[in-house]
Amino acid sequence: MGGTWGGVRDRVLALQKAPRWRGVFGADFHGHGHKFQLLPVLTEEQLRAVERRLATELPEEYHTFLLEVGAGGAGPDYGLFPMTPSGPGALPATGRCTLPFDPGLTAELDEHECAEPQRADYPDDDAFAAAYTPWEARHEELYDALTEGTLCIGSQGCAYYSLLVVTGPQRGTMWDDVRAVGEGVVPVGRRGTTGPVSFAEWYLNWLDGAERRAWDETSEPSPRPLFTSDRSLSGESGGP
Repeated sequence: MGGTWGGVRDRVLALQKAPRWRGVFGADFHGHGHKFQLLPVLTEEQLRAVERRLATELPEEYHTFLLEVGAGGAGPDYGLFPMTPSGPGALPATGRCTLPFDPGLTAELDEHECAEPQRADYPDDDAFAAAYTPWEARHEELYDALTEGTLCIGSQGCAYYSLLVVTGPQRGTMWDDVRAVGEGVVPVGRRGTTGPVSFAEWYLNWLDGAERRAWDETSEPSPRPLFTSDRSLSGESGGP
């Protein structure tokens, strides 16, 4: 096996024996964490079953990752969710993956929230309710639509999630679901440059950093990760 994922599975599993593997964020958290374990890879038939259930073809880098590295397990933050064709861990077939991802919806939601009706601006409760009810309905619609066209593939802890875009112009890129803190869905950022971060860039950058930290027995601090979210929050402050 070569190409993008050549040797990656072995590199990840080798970290189980690294002297400081527990120092890698998400690897071990009060008995939880991915512990640098990986699920078996999917067969071509199993992967086709996954894609049929989701009603979409997965982006190439993630597609080959599932065939060559693993169907879930060790990865950025608390790891990658299992991707199974059926059974208790299988994602439900909602049809949301087939809808195009719209990165502009976060800004639209922000504008909508700024226009929230205030009780003081209305003469009575009935008038306020008449204005607030449609506002609330549209808010719920926008909030839910933020993740259309994406696949939630991992947890960052504290109700933050990692999304892979599977439909639309941003297909194959990584985004952060930070709706828990009212910041919507934002692109994974790359320090020093601009542009989208692909799944392979995101995963391999994590692996490079994990290896540096897990194998380093000196007192030198680990290098800062290459990628970061556009939010000013530290992913290493929360639990799963």
